[in-house]
Amino acid sequence: MPKRSAGVSLPFLSLDPEAGEGPLHRRLYERLREAILSGTLAPRSRLPSTRRLCAELGVSRGTVELAFSQLDAEGFLERRVGAGSVVALPEHARRPRTAAVRGGGASSRAGLSKRGRQLSREVLPPEPSDVRPFTPCLPALELFPVKPWARAMARQARLLEPARMTAGDSGGLRVLREAIAAHLGPSRGVRCDWRRVLIFSSTQQALDLTARLLLDEGDGVWLEEPGYLGARVAFSSAGARLHPVPVDEDGLRVDVGLARAPGARLAYVTPSHQYPLGVTMSLTRRLALLEHARASGMWLFEDDYDSEFRYVTRPLAAMQGMDLAGRVLYAGTFNKVMFPALRLAFLVVPEPLVDAFTSARAATEGHVPPLPQAALADFMEAGHYAAHLRQMRLVYAERRDALLDALHREGVDALQPGPSEAGMHLTALLAPGVSEEALIARADERRLGARRLSPLYLGRKAEQGLLLGFSGASPAGLRAAVKTLRGLLPSPRRPASRLSASRPRA
Repeated sequence: MPKRSAGVSLPFLSLDPEAGEGPLHRRLYERLREAILSGTLAPRSRLPSTRRLCAELGVSRGTVELAFSQLDAEGFLERRVGAGSVVALPEHARRPRTAAVRGGGASSRAGLSKRGRQLSREVLPPEPSDVRPFTPCLPALELFPVKPWARAMARQARLLEPARMTAGDSGGLRVLREAIAAHLGPSRGVRCDWRRVLIFSSTQQALDLTARLLLDEGDGVWLEEPGYLGARVAFSSAGARLHPVPVDEDGLRVDVGLARAPGARLAYVTPSHQYPLGVTMSLTRRLALLEHARASGMWLFEDDYDSEFRYVTRPLAAMQGMDLAGRVLYAGTFNKVMFPALRLAFLVVPEPLVDAFTSARAATEGHVPPLPQAALADFMEAGHYAAHLRQMRLVYAERRDALLDALHREGVDALQPGPSEAGMHLTALLAPGVSEEALIARADERRLGARRLSPLYLGRKAEQGLLLGFSGASPAGLRAAVKTLRGLLPSPRRPASRLSASRPRA
């Protein structure tokens, strides 16, 4: 009778009884299971006996028996009295060891839809996870009125009762929608009642729902050139045909849009403070765009992301207030005014779209949690929100001045700042010969937070430059950051005439 095999060698197994990684039998089970799934232990391989294995590993026989019993119960081992234990997992059930499993590559997108493949190729800049001096649109978090906000949250938590624990209206809490409508009229010139205000977690979420509801595949969309990358992602993933429309010192070139795509279904615009160049759309262009929308049936998505902060005049009235035909969807966010983790934004939709947007909101994104909505309404009604806005206008004006002064004092001639009359950032064009990509890589190593301008162009011709936020850092921090940035730049090489010609004007 042939002698039974002593079993395969298991040199990869080692257990340190002193290591605090959980019970020994569980660790032995997990390592054997992984070896079977990965193919390190081939199907029908015979394992050493429990007596031999406990001697090799320096553990009790009970430890090995517990691990083997669990593997047997889960179908990884086949145990027979007198025959030992063999690997029972068949070849076809093993985990494949390929690059596709680890992620990345075309194979990881093989099962996606056409829109899914498009969306997976788009990469948005990550939300800031820390405070860096030049991060665009980052509020002054250290100056946020935490105590009044905490009191509002605590008060609403105390009022929480079963009737308020339901999901409620998919459009958002009425009390917050009323507070927003009351604020938008006098401050932004927006014409609406609370029923037309819908609550979202972000403007990006509002863009995504707008794209789903208003665009069919192949519909044309005007995008500002350069423009917000998130809008490009939302509309391209909906299957729209994107038409970049250039921006000059008066904002969107409506005449170019009409020449390139007169039948476009929607236009995305930031008229009060163009992102990223910072220019303001002239009244003539606003009226021309509104007239085209009225005559053609085009929808206009007005993103009013940070224009509450204007430093040379009062905040400009929104384009929505001039819309007599009901073609403008007006979006705003609290995540930039208050703090990014708040996750509250809003969309004011034309009256005919209210029911469709509310129903679609319930069927897709669902609801925003009611507690922060109620707290924000409380915060606004108590006057804290308006007071915070007033204070931040003064603070950000001081920080903007500090950044401009530091750029001038440090002699950063390789950067030409653009308009900075509003908002929380400015865009600076780079001199010819300065590599935007290399400069950002060096700036990232020093955690400066600046972003590249060129990826915000959809067309082939892209300017090289940096987006420099100034709202999230103190004047001293901005001066130090400019000094660091100056050390990363080469000596200036372009003449002053080239710089002044390139600078956008408000």
